[in-house]
Amino acid sequence: MADEPLVLGIETSCDETGVGIVRGTTLLADAIASSVDEHARFGGVVPEVASRAHLEAMVPTIDRALKEAGVSAKDLDGIAVTAGPGLAGALLVGVSAAKAYAYALGKPLYGVNHLASHICVDQLEHGALPEPTMALLVSGGHSSLLLSTDITSDVRPMGATIDDAAGEAFDKIARVLDLGFPGGPVIDRYAREGDPEAIAFPRGLTGPRDPAYDFSFSGLKTAVARWIEAKRAAGEEVPVRDVAASFQEAVVDVLTRKAVRACKDQGVDHLMIGGGVAANSRLRALAQERCEASGIRLRVPRPKLCTDNGAMVAALGAEMVARGRAASDWDLSADSSLPVTDPHVPGAVPAHDHVHELAKDNLYS
Repeated sequence: MADEPLVLGIETSCDETGVGIVRGTTLLADAIASSVDEHARFGGVVPEVASRAHLEAMVPTIDRALKEAGVSAKDLDGIAVTAGPGLAGALLVGVSAAKAYAYALGKPLYGVNHLASHICVDQLEHGALPEPTMALLVSGGHSSLLLSTDITSDVRPMGATIDDAAGEAFDKIARVLDLGFPGGPVIDRYAREGDPEAIAFPRGLTGPRDPAYDFSFSGLKTAVARWIEAKRAAGEEVPVRDVAASFQEAVVDVLTRKAVRACKDQGVDHLMIGGGVAANSRLRALAQERCEASGIRLRVPRPKLCTDNGAMVAALGAEMVARGRAASDWDLSADSSLPVTDPHVPGAVPAHDHVHELAKDNLYS
């Protein structure tokens, strides 16, 4: 175990400052500072607020992770950071911090992809990823089907949302129902006491001529909102639990149906589900049911690893080190639209040539 790479990962793509430390595929620390309460009164994430929160939380969260892991910063084999996609300002805080620590410690820097990190985090839960693996990533910003044959170099997009992501739809419907923000957990909670067949909400892009692997939740969101508005206009009580259950069922039905279809079509017998919405209890249950019926092995990390966190970034960084991938150059920049086909942003020089020799003892010496 001591020979496995010890890597610290920094995640700041949205509203949570995550710092994780892993040794190989073993999680040592997963420290998170969330600013969700600061965004709740706005009904969604405010980029400027998120950036300021990351700036204030960064050093304390890194110190907390090092203490939790019981390691010294000088013992790290590398520092990984989310370079994109995400909110530009938030990403810049994380990239700048990672550069500063890597430079001062004389450690290689690895700019990695947020989506690829969500796939790689499953290694901390269930061991090495099978190759190939189909991944369904579902969050507030992404609804994607991805085929990974090598998590460090080959991730291929199979399908994605053409409008609202699933998590975004959860937030908007929760707001219409006056349930607060974020919407995912509260919709899940109310849905457990509702009837998922009470209301026949539409399933987007499921017709015979529609794209097989793409998603659309904008029409569903509008249909649910209009149904609620019609009830209120008629002076009738809105059955919140039934609406939540029926809406949730429409979302997870489409997600799992398309994911299983992609696995069958591509001859892949493993499906991994990640992203914040992967914490949804009905999504997990329906995915398990459909995967078992189709002979597909389902891998879903525990809920805490599904949401944005530093552990997932550290996991991918450790895999980069283990496989000898090139470190990033010092001109690494945040890329809010970094494509998933770039699991990491390499440099043009060997992994350790970019380390400034005079900086090796500047921090934590």
